[in-house]
Amino acid sequence: MKLVFATGNSHKLAEAQAILGPAGVEVQSYKGPEPKETGTSFLENALIKARAAFEATGMPAFADDSGIAVEVMGGAPGIFSAIWSGGRDDKTNRDLLLAQMVDIAQENRGASFVCTIALVTQSEEVTFTGVWPGRLALQASGENGFGYDPVFIPEGFEVSAAELDPEVKNAMSHRSMALGQMARFLSKP
Repeated sequence: MKLVFATGNSHKLAEAQAILGPAGVEVQSYKGPEPKETGTSFLENALIKARAAFEATGMPAFADDSGIAVEVMGGAPGIFSAIWSGGRDDKTNRDLLLAQMVDIAQENRGASFVCTIALVTQSEEVTFTGVWPGRLALQASGENGFGYDPVFIPEGFEVSAAELDPEVKNAMSHRSMALGQMARFLSKP
C-alpha cells in the first residue's frame, strides 16, 4: 500500500517510514502546495493538510499535526509549537519555552507530546491520536530527535527524548502511537 505523507519535515517522514514500513506501507513524501493551517486544533490542522494532499495527488494521503502541550501553560504551545518563537527554528522555540518556564519547579513541569493524524482516501476520512506524557526538562540535552525532544523527559525516564535511541523513541512516541493506530486500521480486512 502506498500513502502520501503531507509533510515537509524530513524527520517526521523518516519516522513514518521507519514505523509504517514493517506494516507494508510505503510512505511517499508530498511535494505539492502547502495549505494554510487555519484550524484551532491538532485535528483540524491535520485534516486540512491531508485533504490538500489527497486533492493534489489523487492518492490516499495522511498528515499529522503535533506539538508539545505544557500543563501550567494551559496546553500551550500546542498547535503553535513549530512557530512558538515567531519562526520555525527548533532551538529558538525550545529556548523560549525554557525561558518561560524558568521559575516553574520540576514537579509542576508536566507536559505531553500530542500527535493527531488524519488519513484521507477516496471513501473516508479517519483520524488517530497519540499522547506521550512526561515533563519539561530544566535544560536541553541529547542529540537525537528534533523539535522539543531535547527538553521533553518521557514518563518513566530520567533522560530527554533526544537522548533515547531512535528505535526506542519510535516504539513509544506520540507519533508512533498515532501511526500504530493507523497501521492497525489499514491492516483490517
